[in-house]
Amino acid sequence: MLLLLMSVCISCNTNKEQNADDKNATHVVSSEQAISEMSIYNLPSHWTNQEGEDVSFVDYRGKVLVTVMIYTSCQIACPRLVADMRTIKDRLEEDQLDKVKMLLISIDPKTDTPERLKAFAIENKMDQDPWVFLRSTEANTREFAAVLAVNYRKISPIDFSHSNIISVFNEKGELAFQQEGINVGPDAIVKQVEKAIAAME
Repeated sequence: MLLLLMSVCISCNTNKEQNADDKNATHVVSSEQAISEMSIYNLPSHWTNQEGEDVSFVDYRGKVLVTVMIYTSCQIACPRLVADMRTIKDRLEEDQLDKVKMLLISIDPKTDTPERLKAFAIENKMDQDPWVFLRSTEANTREFAAVLAVNYRKISPIDFSHSNIISVFNEKGELAFQQEGINVGPDAIVKQVEKAIAAME
């Protein structure tokens, strides 16, 4: 199942929307409906958020997820990615934000403890909904990065080289869109988030 997820995600063309099933696009996922094989809700990994709570991706079922992988001690690319995420959030209406979670997932779980994630969230005024900061084991982090086709490697004791990809998942946990690069602009992502929200109604 994970291999299927990986093959679907890695085959995505950056900045291009995946083909969706128009027939099912307007159906809201209820708790009784089966989870698609392409959904990240199938991943068994467990995570810890900035509040120290244990969560899994299925806990966000029914929400549109805007996701980026960062690490809090990053001084170059990550601050720009965080700024891009803030811009995306600011472009959405209040009633839309109720249907969205903005996930920032650490690629440095050793350093990014829940306490550090909480401090980072407060420092950046991102300690309220819809912001969620997550960290897990190295294995779980690598698995999720593979699903998103995000590459990263440690290049010094405190620095990583990593892909700069923001991803959008629909309420079913299926990858709907990816954008690569920093300071690219929020228009394409905001459009995809709004489209995913509209499909829920």
